[in-house]
Amino acid sequence: ICPALVLLAVVAAMNPTSPGAEGLGAIARRVHGHAAAIAAGLDGAVVHDSFFDTVLAHVPGGAEAVVAKAKSRGINLRLVDADHVGIACDEATTGAHVAAVLESFGTAVSSDAGTPAPVAAIENRGSQFLNHPAFTKYRTETAMLRYLRSLSDKDIALDRSMIPLGSCTMKLNATAEMEAITWPGFARVHPYAPVEDAPGLLKVIADLERWLSDITGYDSVSLQPNAGSQGEYAGLLAIRRYHLDRGDTHRDTCLIPSSAHGTNAASAAMAGLRVEVVKCRANGDVDLDDLRAKIADHADRLACIMITYPSTHGVYEHEIAELCALVHDAGGQVYVDGANLNALVGLARPGRFGGDVSHLNLHKTFCIPHGGGGPGVGPVAVRAHLARYLPGDPLEASSHAVSAAKYGSASILPITWAYIRMMGADGLRRATLSAIASANYIARRLDEYFPVLYTGEHGMVAHECILDLREITKQTGVTVDDVAKRLADYGFHAPTMSFPVAGTLMVEPTESENLAELDDFIEAMIAIRAEIDQVAAGVWPVTDNPLRGAPHTAASLVGDWEHPYSREVAVYPRGLGHARAKVWPPVRRIDGAYGDRNLVCACPPLEAYAD
Repeated sequence: ICPALVLLAVVAAMNPTSPGAEGLGAIARRVHGHAAAIAAGLDGAVVHDSFFDTVLAHVPGGAEAVVAKAKSRGINLRLVDADHVGIACDEATTGAHVAAVLESFGTAVSSDAGTPAPVAAIENRGSQFLNHPAFTKYRTETAMLRYLRSLSDKDIALDRSMIPLGSCTMKLNATAEMEAITWPGFARVHPYAPVEDAPGLLKVIADLERWLSDITGYDSVSLQPNAGSQGEYAGLLAIRRYHLDRGDTHRDTCLIPSSAHGTNAASAAMAGLRVEVVKCRANGDVDLDDLRAKIADHADRLACIMITYPSTHGVYEHEIAELCALVHDAGGQVYVDGANLNALVGLARPGRFGGDVSHLNLHKTFCIPHGGGGPGVGPVAVRAHLARYLPGDPLEASSHAVSAAKYGSASILPITWAYIRMMGADGLRRATLSAIASANYIARRLDEYFPVLYTGEHGMVAHECILDLREITKQTGVTVDDVAKRLADYGFHAPTMSFPVAGTLMVEPTESENLAELDDFIEAMIAIRAEIDQVAAGVWPVTDNPLRGAPHTAASLVGDWEHPYSREVAVYPRGLGHARAKVWPPVRRIDGAYGDRNLVCACPPLEAYAD
């Protein structure tokens, strides 16, 4: 989920939807034409005979002067070395730009210098592309508007419902936070633009690095990782390199609790570490006795432990400081997974209670949209002794970079900057307390209907709770899938299903929901429990009831109705007069497990490309 850069992917996918193949072809010809015009103007200075949008010019000893002249004309060229300059054109390039570039090289500019040159060299593509109706039907703004609305209507998004996905922190992404990503001053800054040309973005980056350090209690932050998983990888690489530089080449073991996120083990393996699993107690806490035994078994090889706090089970573990001390005493480092930071901001700082390194999910706790999985921004934060191992400039050989750009997905960092700036320290703390209060409210009200699996002292949870349906399923045959799909008929997005425990639902309301929305969700869950009781009583069979039939589409109501429950119960389970707006799911249930195991390619066969 976390590595999917969905916001950016949607933006990129929409770019060719309106122009289609014809429009993109026209853009490509224009871009290449401008590059060709530059090449023609530079005559024998061009290094390559074949190119598309980028021309490499050979100017012995004069590269710096050319770049400086272009800069004085408001154009950035790439200084490759003392003898070479790179010129890249794009769809925003104009004839005036072409003329200015040629003038920077000291080339006489003819009256037609800005006219795109002939482009026969790129007119050799025989295959078709962008043939799907999505790229051919929408040629007016009105048509595109309606198409986007139709896509939006298929989703149960935050504009219709709370999205109580546990461990995913699907909170409000305010318009005021989002708007800045469309501003050219942020959106059109090249990742390698000279620093003097990006003071605003660099100010945002510097502020975020400082604020995130303050919030987490760490000394240094790198914003480079493009996902939470990439942040994990960067943090573990820092630990690995730290041990290697100290001569502790044998320290290659990473301890991970059995409750951990699946990405933890994958990241550890990618960083060259061996994974050893630490058991959890019946209440979900890390088993410290087993931890001591694992440390004793691997003391000489212990590199680190990866823990999530609050735990993946949604509980504050009160032995966290002792856990960190045990690992430190054995010479290991402590990695605190930042997935559940929404329960800590303003209350506790992992860099102060024992953590040496954490990744932070800006697309969870700090409001960058997480719908559909992203965009991921997973900064890595470390204590001072690990700062030298943070990811640096990818253009430097020893930079420990994990992404192609120094600041990762920098164009979307203004979202988090705006969130923190508008909330302030007090607002962030109140948001955390509200998220915790909301989770405990749901847990207390639903516990008698769906038992809460794990709690801490005094029966409290952190920012999320796990509802246990396993005994219900055993007694009635109604599964977590049935409950999750039935929630769509009630107008709600489902919680996280079967993670971290199979047969359960993990609920995280966040601070974004008011009491009325929480109560409506709770009432929907109680009503679903009453439907389960109807199945248990034999009123409806296990194989044919409103839960097993969910979700119910409008199309499913048409024609014969041969179910033991009415159409109204199917689609208006709380009656026609209920105030909540009706959500019509666009499709019914699919066999997701079958689809995962039997992949089907929707693209043309390889033979089509050969033809």
